Amino acid sequence: MAENKAQTIEDIEAQETREWLESLDYVLQQGGPQRTVRLLDRLRLHAQKAGVSLPYPANTPYINTIPVEQETSFPGSQEIERRIRSLVRWNAMAMVVRANREEEGIGGHISTFSSAATLYEIGFNHFFRARNEEQEADIVYFQGHASPGPYARAFLEGRLSEQQLENFRRELKPEGGLPSYPHPWLMPDFWEFPTVSMGLGPIMAIYQARFNSYLEDRGLKKPSGQKVWAFIGDGETDEPETLGAISLAVRERLDNLIFVVNCNLQRLDGPVRGNGKIIQELEAIFRGAGWNVIKVIWGRDWDPLLAKDYEGVLVRRMEQAVDGDYQKYAVESGSYIRKHFFGTDPRLQEMVKHLSDEQLRRLRTGGHDPEKVYAAYKAAVEHQGSPTVILARTIKGYGLGEAGEGKNITHQQKKLNEQELRDFRTRFGIPISDNQVAQAPFYKPPEESPEFKYLHERRQALGGYLPARQVRDESLQVPSEEFFAEFHAGTGERTMATTMAYVRVLTKLLRDPEIGKLIVPIIPDEARTFGMESLFRQVGIYSHVGQLYEPVDSSTLLYYKEATDGQILEEGITEAGSMSSFIAAGTAYATHGISTIPFFTFYSMFGFQRIGDLIWAAGDMRCRGFLVGATAGRTTLAGEGLQHQDGQSQVLAYSVPNLKVYDPAYAYEIAVIIQDGMRRMYQQQEDIFYYLTVTNELYPMPEMPDGVREGILKGMYRLKTTANPDAKLRAQLFGSGAILNEVLKAQALLEDYQVAADIWSITSYKELYLDGHSVERWNMLHPLESPRVPYVKQCLEEAPGVFVAASDYLKVLPDSIYRWFPRPVVALGTDGFGRSDGRRALRDFFEVDARFITLATLAALAREKKLEPGVVQQAIQDLKIDPEKVNPMIS
Repeated sequence: MAENKAQTIEDIEAQETREWLESLDYVLQQGGPQRTVRLLDRLRLHAQKAGVSLPYPANTPYINTIPVEQETSFPGSQEIERRIRSLVRWNAMAMVVRANREEEGIGGHISTFSSAATLYEIGFNHFFRARNEEQEADIVYFQGHASPGPYARAFLEGRLSEQQLENFRRELKPEGGLPSYPHPWLMPDFWEFPTVSMGLGPIMAIYQARFNSYLEDRGLKKPSGQKVWAFIGDGETDEPETLGAISLAVRERLDNLIFVVNCNLQRLDGPVRGNGKIIQELEAIFRGAGWNVIKVIWGRDWDPLLAKDYEGVLVRRMEQAVDGDYQKYAVESGSYIRKHFFGTDPRLQEMVKHLSDEQLRRLRTGGHDPEKVYAAYKAAVEHQGSPTVILARTIKGYGLGEAGEGKNITHQQKKLNEQELRDFRTRFGIPISDNQVAQAPFYKPPEESPEFKYLHERRQALGGYLPARQVRDESLQVPSEEFFAEFHAGTGERTMATTMAYVRVLTKLLRDPEIGKLIVPIIPDEARTFGMESLFRQVGIYSHVGQLYEPVDSSTLLYYKEATDGQILEEGITEAGSMSSFIAAGTAYATHGISTIPFFTFYSMFGFQRIGDLIWAAGDMRCRGFLVGATAGRTTLAGEGLQHQDGQSQVLAYSVPNLKVYDPAYAYEIAVIIQDGMRRMYQQQEDIFYYLTVTNELYPMPEMPDGVREGILKGMYRLKTTANPDAKLRAQLFGSGAILNEVLKAQALLEDYQVAADIWSITSYKELYLDGHSVERWNMLHPLESPRVPYVKQCLEEAPGVFVAASDYLKVLPDSIYRWFPRPVVALGTDGFGRSDGRRALRDFFEVDARFITLATLAALAREKKLEPGVVQQAIQDLKIDPEKVNPMIS
């Protein structure tokens, strides 16, 4: 009886299901997909109101997103494109193999481009637009490890020579070579974006796409239909920068952005998700964020099988197998695939009984099928309203055969033996003889060949050749010195922090009728901390959709104003995102021919430590603009403590070769540095950028002394001379940033000990460091010429007394230039972890206040036998210094 009842319920449910499906089919036929979606949304809402808990459909089935019947016909010659693609594959492989024959261990990567060749070639032949008089170029972030592919294609196009390919990874050859990865610094006419530090390409692409919209919304650039393409490895998505900003792309409706994820299922050492499915995982993440997701998993060979899958048994098997299984299938025989994939169900075995083992082995994945890839790209380009990600299933090392196709070791594969070269040659039909193949020669088809003509015809139809970096900007007339005169005048008794002085300079620049519109203020959610909220009302905060709400502070003067043409990029709590915007704005002179001038203001502690990789990339990209580390210094930020107090960014900034680094103490120093920086970057068009540290400590800003401009820019100048130059005991005291005021106090304290001191402002230790080493190098290489003198030595050659330098940064700053001092220098700095306390206590703890500067000076004089040790001991008591206090460097 119970069994009959259960059977009845099952039959009723089956009948209801059929009726619902038939009804849905009717709506689909009569109303189309959009009507069907609206109906399903209403049903979902109705069920939720009734208390039905519905699971979120994070994933679609493990099949291609675009049905076969919706694929568009392929517009070109597949056969010619296959031959071109094969030639690119061969030359890319030969480049790496030959380089490692010439020099053992030179490195290089074959397998990444081998897996992505079809993905790139469909783009090159049909989608990637180049810049010409009629159109803007698409922006393409090439996957760094795939660089041999673009090199090989540029060789076929005649843009790179055989000699350059021969010297891949050997750039220092007299005849020239090619860098390992995309580096604009090394190939300024070819590469646009450095991407091989994995994760940086995706986040830069997102903010680049947003900056393109920013330029259009502000009227600085005409709408152009320009697309931003970012090619990414599936293993690269483990980097937080890759996925960390994908929600921004949806909020800003960046339908100009296309991610192509090369899902070859392998990272450097093994499978990306051996026990799972990286494509399904990424689909859920991107769909959840609101992206348009297109999966390209299976090639055309699978279409007939899927068409016969009436019961869904094949799709279920596709979903059951994990990536580790698929990686295994890629390296095994057809008989293995028949047994382990199709052999799990008699219906699957029946489905493929007409296929030979060899045919099973050759079933292609979607990322290696030109028609599937073309359909996905076309859908992505035509999609509107949100960004698109294409998840393309490929095989790492595709075409390498036994040398490494699909194997865990394939990422490190650098060499192929003669038989492997023959197999590669034969598989892709490269017209190279058996006698030549062992040498892995480069091959370029004759100019009269169909391949040569087709290659150039396709690129001409798309506007030209990529990758290419074309600088088109014109020199700007930047504000003169008179523009900054008010900052040279000082503030009298009125106090001001250097951060406030910087904001005043920025505010005035924004009002300038010539360059004001080109200024791009970038702030990671700290505008009020830095006293920059006045800019909200003045120029507005950029939002692609404007302001759809009434701000809670709308009744106040400085309310939070968002606008479609807003000028500020207020990025939220993301230094990495803000730096990506800085890069987009700082390279717009090359990318768009528009010299935008970014000012990225950030908590200095969360600059170089957190985003040093992106700052290095900015240097590689020949970025221009101003990085401003606010609330800088270890002791100037009262109360915040260890995680917020910056004593190292000035030191870390040494590492970026084209970064100019300054630590100004006064408003006039800031004005001189910014004015000269704008002149050098935007008038003289030097490929440099700037880092300034500013603080929030209030003190009067003095008037600019005469004749100090050159010294400010070179790194040091004499700020104040002693009133007693004939004193027996002399000292030279050096300070920078807010600690310069402690040095001035020490000058007064030293008078009680009959020591006369001169005061020097060191605006840039790095400039002095670079100058000293440059002079020494020149002298070494020119032994018969009169030696040059480092700037530090020029300044101090006749300066009497001992030398004491105090900084709110590590002692290594003064130590870095000590060799050019006439006598030893005593370095005071803030080595060690920070503490939560006030400035006075912090400077005592780190031993950089006026008392310790005084003590260090007296101790130096005692060491030179100019002073009795007892005087130093008395000073310790006078200044209330505890000689047994903890060493801040290690506490």
